[in-house]
Amino acid sequence: MIELSSPAIRATILVVDDNLSNIEVIYEMLTPTYEVLFATSGLEALELTVATHPDLILLDVMMPGLNGYEVCRHLKADIVTQHIPIIFITAVGQTDSEEKGLKLGAIDYIAKPFSPAVVKARIANHLELKRYRDLLADLAWVDGLTGVRNRRQFDDFIERELRTAVRADRPLSLIMLDIDYFKHYNDHYGHLMGDDCLKKVAQTLESSLCRSADMIFRYGGEEFACLLPETNAAGAMAVANRMLDVIQTLNIEHVNSAKKIVTLSIGVCTLIPQQRSKIENLIVPADKALYRAKELGRNRVEFADE
Repeated sequence: MIELSSPAIRATILVVDDNLSNIEVIYEMLTPTYEVLFATSGLEALELTVATHPDLILLDVMMPGLNGYEVCRHLKADIVTQHIPIIFITAVGQTDSEEKGLKLGAIDYIAKPFSPAVVKARIANHLELKRYRDLLADLAWVDGLTGVRNRRQFDDFIERELRTAVRADRPLSLIMLDIDYFKHYNDHYGHLMGDDCLKKVAQTLESSLCRSADMIFRYGGEEFACLLPETNAAGAMAVANRMLDVIQTLNIEHVNSAKKIVTLSIGVCTLIPQQRSKIENLIVPADKALYRAKELGRNRVEFADE
């Protein structure tokens, strides 16, 4: 089951400033309460944000190279980082400068020299708002029946992971899974038993994953998807075969199935994305492999051949 946001987890704040003395002051102020990272240039800030996905960014406006406005523009244009709240810290006090930052997507301004008490209060308030937004997003992205992530979150996550894989030049794998003869199962045992079967399969698939980065989604009906970041073809096939085995181990009776128990048909695709890669380059081959598994007798794993 997916874990909802928890206030007990220390939030991570990224401080971006080319002045080390400013960073030291903020670091000393915030480390008793938060995990604090720092960057001294706009480019370093972009790289660190993608790598660590902080909960909030304190961003200086006036920096050499990429200034704060340009960094903000880059972060808000990227689906991976666009929801991270940004607070500008600046000595610039003109109204038009503040307006420019807010239009770019920043949530607040703190002027130098600043009051530590005010900075901490504003950070706490914005992190609390973010926690509630994350909680609502989590609830909106949970499949009501099975408790795993739903199709809406799949569409969001596969886009993010594809872009991350492009940057890192790392493989991204997708597993598509379908319960064999599920319509026959519903017809024979009834929809209440069918719902119970879906819950057991979803929760067993999720518990079979070994890494927190790997994710199970209910794709639709009796079909599930598993997204495996930084996983090559051999690793993805190993996960798929483990899933095939654990569902058989459940021994859920299915008299209208060839093995007389609930089984899966599984398709796997691995992609090392390029700049022009689209999510269809991953989903379509995995889906074709899934249907080939069905055509070849079900209860098996097939790897995409394109």
